[in-house]
Amino acid sequence: MNELFTAADVIHRYTREAAIADGVLIDAGTKATEARFTIPVALTSAAWAESVTWDEQNHGMQDEDGRLWDVLYMASIAVRRSRGRHAEPSDRLPFNLYRVPNDPDALESTELELVVHCGPGDNGEPVITIMLPHED
Repeated sequence: MNELFTAADVIHRYTREAAIADGVLIDAGTKATEARFTIPVALTSAAWAESVTWDEQNHGMQDEDGRLWDVLYMASIAVRRSRGRHAEPSDRLPFNLYRVPNDPDALESTELELVVHCGPGDNGEPVITIMLPHED
């Protein structure tokens, strides 16, 4: 059978590994395992900036390690809740969490929507990417 696209037709391939090296994706590392994920998890840089980044001059007792844990924990709850007989199959799962914005004047939490996406990694293995709703 003649394939429309063959390996020779690939002009450029941007891998997940390269995206992590470039900072486009940020690997959640061992925190993801602690949050009961069994496959690799990364956040887009935009999702990281909105949900994890924390400047020390901001008010409040927060740090990036704790904020990352909150994101991963809420994502893992959303994934576990989505399983079951009545769940619609999808590779994208939206979830919400409350976080204090990374702003020196922010003192109260606001709701943020994120998306858990499960897709293929560089070698076809399942990986998770946490992103903002408008990202692909």
